[in-house]
Amino acid sequence: MKYKKLGTSDLEISVIGQGTWPMGNDFFGQVDEDEAIQAIHASIDNGVNFIDTAPGYGANGEAESVVGKAIRDRRDKVVLATKCGILRIWGEYVKCLSPSTIRHEVEDSLRRLHTDWIDLYQIHWPDYNFGIEGALDTLADLKKEGKIREIGVSNFSLEELQCALKRTYFASIQTPFSLLDRSGVDNGIIPFGIRSNIGIVSYGTLGGGILTGMTKKPVTGGREQRANFYNFYSEPLWSKCRELVSVLKEIAYAKGVSVAGISIGWAIAQPGIACSLAGSVLPKQAAENAMAGDVVLSGEELAVIDNAYSRIMD
Repeated sequence: MKYKKLGTSDLEISVIGQGTWPMGNDFFGQVDEDEAIQAIHASIDNGVNFIDTAPGYGANGEAESVVGKAIRDRRDKVVLATKCGILRIWGEYVKCLSPSTIRHEVEDSLRRLHTDWIDLYQIHWPDYNFGIEGALDTLADLKKEGKIREIGVSNFSLEELQCALKRTYFASIQTPFSLLDRSGVDNGIIPFGIRSNIGIVSYGTLGGGILTGMTKKPVTGGREQRANFYNFYSEPLWSKCRELVSVLKEIAYAKGVSVAGISIGWAIAQPGIACSLAGSVLPKQAAENAMAGDVVLSGEELAVIDNAYSRIMD
């Protein structure tokens, strides 16, 4: 496993991160809590030290609770990241960056995570009612109080990032980025992070699962809602993605790794990416994903992947 400094902070994180959105058990299908805990353990055992979660993953903070149980006896082995600014009210996602609400959120997260501090506390989404200024000031205060070590932001526009950096330093930017979603480069967010020496944490690295080589579309309903977030599961993108994955399979077979490993390996090979999140919920998946931390794609292999993307997806 390789590790990188997160921006100019003291946090040194694995280039593969354990994502936990599926562990909320209400968006990516039915997830067994015991297996999810074992998946986190498998990630840690294979060198992953960065775990990213959020109170909005699950109707009642279920993902944070799972993480809290998983790391209770190994807190010293992980760099723990969670978020604020998304409330779940009667099942709906509500953006709220009220400073007083953030104070309640951080205490609830500390309780669910069974910890006295959070290594990276991130604004989950900007809020156009309260704005971002008061939230950033509150996070700066929490840092002074020792409840959080570093500040991060997520899903910010380039303009919001520029405004935020004038207010306070933040160590990380979390943004969607994968073989299938390169908007983080096109919209200037990743270049901004590089110029400003801020670490980029990519999410959606596996496209909600499609870049693992899945052969069946998830059926939307109940706890399975990923197709409402990712557009890769509708035609014509579904067929195009399947064709692209066939190229990844050939490279994966030649290197003796999983298709997911190639997808993750591509992401962490891109400039500015400090860590790519992969939301495995099974121990075997977690171990395979962690192996991507040692995957080195040659210039020729990267060119094959990018040429296939241009030919198939454009």
